[in-house]
Amino acid sequence: MPSAAELKAEILRLTGEYSRLVHADNRPGNDLRHAPFAPGRTPVPYAGRVFTESEVEAAVASVLDFWLTLGPEGEAFETDIARYLAVRKSILVNSGSSANLLALAALTSTQWGSRQLKPGDEVITVAAGFPTTVAPIIQNRAVPVFIDSDPITLNARIERLEDACVPGKTKAVMMAHTLGNPFNLSAVTDFCRRHGLWLIEDNCDALGCRYDERLTGTFGDLSTQSFYPPHHLTLGEGGAVNIVRDMRFKVLVESLRDWGRDCWCPSGKDNTCNKRFGWQLGELPEGYDHKYIYSRLGYNLKPLDPQAAIGRQQLKKLPAFVQARIDNWNYLRAALSDLEEFFAFMLPTHARAWDKQDGFLWDATGHRTACSWFAFMMLVRPTAPFSRRDLARALDGAKIGNRMLFGGNLARQPAFVELRKQCPDAFRVVGDLSGADRIMCESIFIGTFPGLTPQMLDYIVETLHQFVKDRRR
Repeated sequence: MPSAAELKAEILRLTGEYSRLVHADNRPGNDLRHAPFAPGRTPVPYAGRVFTESEVEAAVASVLDFWLTLGPEGEAFETDIARYLAVRKSILVNSGSSANLLALAALTSTQWGSRQLKPGDEVITVAAGFPTTVAPIIQNRAVPVFIDSDPITLNARIERLEDACVPGKTKAVMMAHTLGNPFNLSAVTDFCRRHGLWLIEDNCDALGCRYDERLTGTFGDLSTQSFYPPHHLTLGEGGAVNIVRDMRFKVLVESLRDWGRDCWCPSGKDNTCNKRFGWQLGELPEGYDHKYIYSRLGYNLKPLDPQAAIGRQQLKKLPAFVQARIDNWNYLRAALSDLEEFFAFMLPTHARAWDKQDGFLWDATGHRTACSWFAFMMLVRPTAPFSRRDLARALDGAKIGNRMLFGGNLARQPAFVELRKQCPDAFRVVGDLSGADRIMCESIFIGTFPGLTPQMLDYIVETLHQFVKDRRR
């Protein structure tokens, strides 16, 4: 009879064979084993899972061990991602949205004294983006303050920060590095320092991006990641809260993630404090089991250990994934440069233009960004002989995945319109948000993810040129 170890090895060998046979569509775009592409028949996603047999084998191995709840693989992945970012601690959660919720909720602790985020306090954010960058502010009874977005960088118009700030009432800034383009971290961190504000970087679209050669997600007090399939690496679902410097956040975030309990023992371990029955907190009797003492109103937002096993394999591929995103963006930008009459193309923060010979031309600040592009964004110019909707329908018809910039101007979304009706002071708007409106009406993006093959990229370029040609007649 084979031993357990021999059986496991054979199962994993067969798992690898199965994955190579079945998942050829999901291999990196430059992998010779990637499934062949048939223009017009094979879908070209805007994003998706990119993996090989190593992730499938890791997931199966973890399931065979059957430690399902967050455990040794999770602990190892938290260490790996924190080491990659060079932050003090990364805490795994079940989604990027949950990461945003916990990061914001951690600011509400009474331990922060005068810096505590209390009901009615304000958090500056950006109007155009994904709703779960903003929802946690409202869910924690604070007030989001929307400032406008630049239609070309898609990030905050930093000149509106001072207008948005109300001394004593403004407590934090929470905004995303949109589509893998770092926001102006020099200006934002300086603003936060001068006013004593917390900074939460929503780094969900931007893992691997750099600002002045330093990774994004390492400038604020906290940052967040998403590991949903379209993002830079995937666990299927999942996310993380990154503690950049102050380890006092560790207890807060882990407690809020794990039901709000006061105990810090990981699952499956008891009495690491050696006084499990020696606590007296709240109005509980002395000696009440510390495992069941709750000092916060928390959630259950943990991922599973097999997901972390997948993430550890994905992280090994992240440098190649980042480079593929850069290469794919650069290819599309050069190949579509003759369509500038019809499209305004996205620029990195601090770039003032793009040149086919020299690449990006930078502003005089001396700051530089290196984008790990989440997508390739275009704005359909108002003078174009077609609309954004026309283009989206044509791309759909050609089986080329495309998306708007998430929620567009969030202040115009039904949830926020209804909220304003019910509670006019639930959020505040600074200025006219004309940039966010332009993004909402004109923007569309296509993929740069590392699963795109050269043939797919060529097909995208040919389709866009043919679309424009047909409408110029």
